[in-house]
Amino acid sequence: MPKKLSNVLTPLAVKNAKPGRHADGGGLHLLVKDSGARSWVYRFMLGGKSRDVGLGAAGPGGISLAAARDARDALRIKVKAGTDPLEERQRRAADAIAAAQIAKVAGITFRSVSEIYMESNWDSWRNDKHRHQWKSTMATYVYPVIGDLTVAEVSTNHVLQILEPIWRSKAETASRVRGRIETILDAAKARGYREGENPARWRGHIAQILPARARLTRGHHKAMPYENIPMFLAALQQREAVAALALEFTILTAARTGEVIGAKWDEIDLDKAVWTIPANRMKAGKEHRVPLSLRAVEILKSTHELRKERLFPAMRGGALSGMAMAMLLRRMDLDITVHGFRSSFRDWCAESTSYAHEVAEMALAHTIDNKVERAYRRGDLFEKRRRLMDDWATYCVTGKVTVGDNVTPIRGVA
Repeated sequence: MPKKLSNVLTPLAVKNAKPGRHADGGGLHLLVKDSGARSWVYRFMLGGKSRDVGLGAAGPGGISLAAARDARDALRIKVKAGTDPLEERQRRAADAIAAAQIAKVAGITFRSVSEIYMESNWDSWRNDKHRHQWKSTMATYVYPVIGDLTVAEVSTNHVLQILEPIWRSKAETASRVRGRIETILDAAKARGYREGENPARWRGHIAQILPARARLTRGHHKAMPYENIPMFLAALQQREAVAALALEFTILTAARTGEVIGAKWDEIDLDKAVWTIPANRMKAGKEHRVPLSLRAVEILKSTHELRKERLFPAMRGGALSGMAMAMLLRRMDLDITVHGFRSSFRDWCAESTSYAHEVAEMALAHTIDNKVERAYRRGDLFEKRRRLMDDWATYCVTGKVTVGDNVTPIRGVA
């Protein structure tokens, strides 16, 4: 009796396998064609007959050896229970076709599936900006083309009709629109409203038609040279609008726009001069403590007199508009962005101070790319960041560069 094989292949063997059929054990086989194309097949016996069921492509971009074994084990359980995987797959395909046809007749539109998807995921999305971007991009770019089409009818030509006019001029927006269309169509397929490949899929599909974003011109956020910031802040302090205070606070804390306009008083400890931003409002999904300079605290004390829930409320209550600070810059005839001040801060750190790279990166709440370094770094360098932000505030207000170790950090506010 031949010896039973059990997980005999290795990732290297899969990569270097010659044309033919290579058994891994338990019914799992690697098929290699003369062209070099590789695929996984599960062979099973049922009712005295041997049958093969394909599991998908193998190799880079396909199913890994470990994943193929998991799929094999799942199918073995079904076969032992008397279920034919091939018949089950054919039945699911037939059901999907029938569901798509029913959806087409019933008039289930792309818009309706999109609205259902957004409503289902609304509470899980991180912030209001992300939620409203979804609605805005759908209403502006997608619905005029395919909103009223049945979701089963959406094709590659429809997707290109949406993307091609903005692919070069609005690369970032176009990329997000494509991804959102793909997500909605995947949701529609999961609900049985359509069948077949996703026409908005990038890899192996849209990527073969439109140029990759890496080849497109993608500008950075326009930033003010840090040498100009003291003069700019002096002019900014002459303005009495809440947006001006919010912008100055944003610059002094090197924070993101959304973090500032969404800030509430329960995040602020004026006695300790600390702003604690909860994880659900941070880009990295991790709580971030911001040391507040004397000037930052002065700004907060002035807005605290407004007796509103937000640090920087709109005139009619609620949060300040996400465009308020940007519009203020425009009224001041400046061709820069609010986000660009984070770059100004980073340039100042690198060129005018001796603070370590990781201190500046943590001040910006950047994620550490190196996994090993991230695993070993437990602290947040808070006291060093406090000295850094004190120095930054001193520079912004006076134009003078100080030495961090000689600055007395704020420990309390009278």
